[in-house]
Amino acid sequence: MSSNRFSTSWKRSTQQRKQHLYRYNAPLHLRQKLTSVHLSPELRKKYVRRSLSPRKGDKVKILRGKFAKREGKIERILLKRERIYITGMENIKKDGTKLPAAFPPSHLMLIELDLNDKYRKQKLEKRPLTK
Repeated sequence: MSSNRFSTSWKRSTQQRKQHLYRYNAPLHLRQKLTSVHLSPELRKKYVRRSLSPRKGDKVKILRGKFAKREGKIERILLKRERIYITGMENIKKDGTKLPAAFPPSHLMLIELDLNDKYRKQKLEKRPLTK
């Protein structure tokens, strides 16, 4: 039997190793929150929130790395690794094969939202009471 190594009562630590361990052992329902992506200034004004969980079909802008300033649609999201794959962004290996490039959520910014899901749209339209 393996013991559960994730503590729900954990608050914070300045030690990076503990922060990494917390994220590594986090269950998927908490990883969903860890993979939230910043909204563009226009969307931030419109929806009165800073970040949002990304979905397949959302359009994002890459902020860091060799693909910086490029835009594309989200193709796949891996919660287990906290990585997002974008269409058209590929790394080319030495032998010429192409691999899809994975991006951490902190390196992305949501530009356009896929609002086909009525529940997502309804949740975004609901405004906070203050601010």
